Order: sequence, then structure tokens, then C-alpha cells
Amino acid sequence: MTQPVDLIVIGAGPGGYIAAIRAAQLGLSVVCIDAWVGPKGGAAPGGTCTNVGCIPSKALLQSSEHYEHAGHAFADHGIQIKGLGLDLARMIARKDQVVRQNNEGILYLFKKNKVQFIHGRASFVGKVEGGFQVQVDGSTPQTHTGKQVVIATGSSPRALPGVAFDEDRILSNAGALALTEVPKRLGVIGAGVIGLEMGSVWRRLGSEVTVLEALPDFLGAADAQLAKEALKQFTKQGLDIQLGVKLTEVKAQAQGVKLQYADAKGVAHELEVDRLIVSIGRIPHSEGLNLEAVGLQPDARGFVPVDDECRTSIAGIWAVGDVVRGPMLAHKAEEEGVAVAERISGQKPHVDFNTVPWVIYTSPEIAWVGQTEQALKAAGRAYKAGSFPFLANGRARALGDTTGFVKVLSDTETDTILGVHIIGPMASELIAEAAVAMEFKAAAEDIARICHAHPTLSEALKEAALATDGRSLNF
Repeated sequence: MTQPVDLIVIGAGPGGYIAAIRAAQLGLSVVCIDAWVGPKGGAAPGGTCTNVGCIPSKALLQSSEHYEHAGHAFADHGIQIKGLGLDLARMIARKDQVVRQNNEGILYLFKKNKVQFIHGRASFVGKVEGGFQVQVDGSTPQTHTGKQVVIATGSSPRALPGVAFDEDRILSNAGALALTEVPKRLGVIGAGVIGLEMGSVWRRLGSEVTVLEALPDFLGAADAQLAKEALKQFTKQGLDIQLGVKLTEVKAQAQGVKLQYADAKGVAHELEVDRLIVSIGRIPHSEGLNLEAVGLQPDARGFVPVDDECRTSIAGIWAVGDVVRGPMLAHKAEEEGVAVAERISGQKPHVDFNTVPWVIYTSPEIAWVGQTEQALKAAGRAYKAGSFPFLANGRARALGDTTGFVKVLSDTETDTILGVHIIGPMASELIAEAAVAMEFKAAAEDIARICHAHPTLSEALKEAALATDGRSLNF
């Protein structure tokens, strides 16, 4: 039995490791336990995001975009490339190196902030005097006691009913990031963030990609105008995206996968692919924690119930990230982790879900924050809309990427910004200004009056803000 600590954090993904570090910064003694095993068998903190999610996918997206530019876009810049080739093994090795660097960075941060990191699988033993007892099943089984506990165990990919992931022919996000050859024919089930990003990677590298989506609308969570433009651009690039699809059979074969489905009109189709990526959502990873030992019970979908401040029904036990309600986003988990650490220390932070940005790292990039136009209409909210195309932006022209637009929605009476939606170059970076503006309850006029450097892509946001009042200057 070890000495009791102030806080035990279960999980070292974005929510967990950030909660542990912030708590340690505030003077708490902290133990962080994580079970993720790296390719060589050692600890690999960072959760899904670092190991098989955000970080490796962005590495491959960047590499595949370079490859596509070298084969096509560079010629427009007067750059001639002969004998272009693909070394997929080296590309995957670079991705793996980026992941390792992030794993090692987290371990360094633990050491720097005096967080005790333990590699192993944690589960509750029960309540004890002064806190909660947690056991770790690792190379050296051990038990720890914490005055308080943060559950940050993340999520797992959802499989198709009756069709398990084998990570060879039927792939989750993990398998999609580790292919050793470019599939000639690639199927993707689900046109969400993961499906579109992974579909884009392998299309750029040479795959014929078919995306099957059950919902009738494309990117239903996004602003409808933005989603329409995205569908247009992805189709133009060569992604075959079919909506309103009903799968009737998915069968793995010796050399690939055979799918049978009905399209939106009810017409039956058969599709054979070499590999199939299944990206139909994720499920909270709450199994194996022995929650009942401390009086907790996950809900019907597996989420750990919490209030608005991430408190569970048991005083002293908190939960953050994908294992609780709200969007399954790494940055949302980080903000909750910080907020919980500060609440434990007696502070009063807040997390505003309305200013949590969403990003899809395709090309064009897609990003938004706040409410969509269709949501405002449904709520009967009086609003103004202004948009500005990158086609009219000087920096976008110089880059050679003028796809898309920026759209600003503001309240008719107060001019308060209600939502910002961007599709185009560097949307993932541009959305930050919008999130800051909304956090400070800014008006569209505030962005319109701020001097933006010229020529920059950010001028498109200024122009869209001006356009809400019908006074865009460059379009």
C-alpha cells in the first residue's frame, strides 16, 4: 500500500494528462494511471488522440497533401517534378515518429510537474477512509489511495453490429492509420470527421474511395451552406459520397470486403473493396473500471453521468472527456480537465460548450464555432448573415487555394456574434479568432473594426463581419 495522494487520474489522454498536470501545478500530489501500450510494448500516454487519432491522422493528412501538391498543384507555381514516387513505409514511419515525440513529451511534462505516472489498467476497489482505493494491474500490481479521483478513460471506436474490427480488412481509425499498402478500392462507412479525413488521405495516395453514409444530409452538425460546399468540393476531388444508405450485409472475404446496400431511393447495390474503414462513431470507455465498487453506474450508453461541472453523483469522483456527455473532442476534454483540477483546488473556472470549436482537417479544411444558420432559424432567433469568399482574398490567391468562404452570423438587435463557419485554407487556425471573439461576447462590428494585417487569410473573417451589415469592401 502506498501513501495516499490528493488526486488519482485514471487515463492519460488529453483530459487526463492535462488534469493531472494542472492539479500538480496547483500544489496537489497526483498519480496518473494509463494502460495504453505502444508498438514496442512500453507506455504510450496521450490516449486515442496521440496514438491513433488527432496526431497521427494530421501527420498523414499533411504527408498526403504534400504528395498531392507535388503531383498536381506545384506545376501551377512553376515547379516541375519528374519521377514522383511514394514511399509509404517512410510516410508511416514519420507518422509513428510524430506519435512517439508526443508520447515522450507527455512523460517529460509529468516529470517536470512532479506527476507520478503509472503504466497499467486501473479499476476501483472501493471507498476507504479519506478517499478511494484504486488498483493497478500492470507489470507490478499495486494499489493507490486518492482523496479524489478523475475518470478520463476516453472512448473506443464503434463497430458495425455483428462485424468486428480485424484491423486487416475491416478497419477502425487505428487500422486506417497503419496500412502497409495503398488499397486500390477503399470503402468508408460514415461520412463524419474520421471517415472524411481517412478517406482523403488514401484518395490522395491513389485509392478509389467510396463513402457510404446512413444519414440523408451531409455533415448534419455543420452549417448547411458550409456542408453543401464541402460536399461539392469532396465530390470534385473524387470521393464518391453516397447519402441515405442502408447497409444490408458486410462480409469479409479472403482478399477484401463485400458490401450490399440500398441507396436513398431503395435501389440495391453491391460493392467490393480491398479495405473497409468503419467510422460510425465512438463509445465511452467505461467498462472494467468497477464503478459499482464506489456506487457509480454508467448510463444506458456507457457514459459516466456528471453535472455541468463534471461532478459525478459520488462526492470526490469526477469525470471528463469522451467518457462524459458533450462533444468527443480532445480540446473539450482538455478544458474540462483544467476546470476540474481548478475546482478541486477551490477555484471557480468555467467551460462554455458554445465556444468550443469544431474542425475537420480535410482539404479544404472545415471549422466552425457557435450556432448554425439552420439552428437559429429553428429557434426563431433574429439574425444577420455575412459571408466572404476566399476567391476575393489576396493571400488565398497567392497561396493558390481560393476554395470556400467565411460566414459570420450575428444577432439582429445586439450584433453579438452567434456563430462563425469557415471552409477553406487554414480554417483550423482562423477559427481561433472567432472563438476568442465569442468568448468575450464580441459583436460582428468589433471584428469588422479591428485592423487585420494585409495580405492575410484572416482578412476574410473581417470582410465577412463587415458583410453582416452589407458593407464588405473587397467583394
